[in-house]
Amino acid sequence: MSIRTKAHRLLTAGAVLATAALALSGCGAITAANEGASADGSFELAGYIQERIDNGDELRIKLSYHDPSLAFATPISEGMERAGSDLGVDVQLVGPTGGDAAKQVSELQTLIQQEAIDGLAVSSASSDALKPVIAQAFAAGIPIISFNTDNPDSQQMGFVGQDLRGSGQSQAEELITQLGDTTTGKVVVFSLDTGAGWSNERFGGFEAGFEGSDLELVGPVNVGNEPNAAYNTVESTMAGLSDVVAIAGLDCCSTTAAAQWVEQSGNTGKITTVGFDLLPSTAEFVENGVITFTISQNPSEQGYQAVKILYDFLTEGTAITGVDTGAEFITQDNLSEATVEG
Repeated sequence: MSIRTKAHRLLTAGAVLATAALALSGCGAITAANEGASADGSFELAGYIQERIDNGDELRIKLSYHDPSLAFATPISEGMERAGSDLGVDVQLVGPTGGDAAKQVSELQTLIQQEAIDGLAVSSASSDALKPVIAQAFAAGIPIISFNTDNPDSQQMGFVGQDLRGSGQSQAEELITQLGDTTTGKVVVFSLDTGAGWSNERFGGFEAGFEGSDLELVGPVNVGNEPNAAYNTVESTMAGLSDVVAIAGLDCCSTTAAAQWVEQSGNTGKITTVGFDLLPSTAEFVENGVITFTISQNPSEQGYQAVKILYDFLTEGTAITGVDTGAEFITQDNLSEATVEG
């Protein structure tokens, strides 16, 4: 299937059908005098939250993002703020600059201990690091979900975001389609954090989509989240390689760093470059033909839906289930209709 025919549809099989897999069991009804998780492990709303609901107090919902300094946090915050305005909720994006998991955990523990939140959504660079604090929030009777990056096997009550493995697989499959008759050479993969759970999931999908190809897979290569350092890492990596036919970024920042190198090194049109997300600079690279396609995961909707499902649970007792915000291939053909993320 050509990239043109894919432009306006959500990913199937791997991503859209993942809603069923992502959806977790619904929560119990809100009751009046709960003090956290019950003896059988089921969720019971904290008494102080129920009291605030009964009093008609403005609900406080916070989204903890693993690194708010990233450009990707901007559209997440926009969606969150829009939901806060629509629903009449006090919302805030929190998290540690630089992506320090220990600092994120400490900040969340403080919010829980101070009873400063009525609903919480978390996005973590390391799912293992956040499992204990997710369990702590659940036990304290605070509705807790994950967004953007999943925390499987934790006590999260739902997940809002993209099927990471499915999107990585679709990226690889479409890249191979774009390469057409090119059956030899290297495909280099970059990530801003190769140790992160989301990166492992997405690369695992990429490897699955790469199966059966005779092309040589290199990476993933860690570039970090500082733009100049990321570019330098891409440059030094590429200097040591020959016969590279394609580059794939697994996230917003490695994608832009790789595209910058391709453009500045005169390899536009020579090395097929693909990636994720649609930052303003990414959109320019697509428009100029440096990036063949990028995959949007709709971060604004992630921010909006994270607030909404917590609000609906608190105010209506609506069961929390997973929300797949989907994925869309963005090319020159549909760039003018796409929402730039940032």
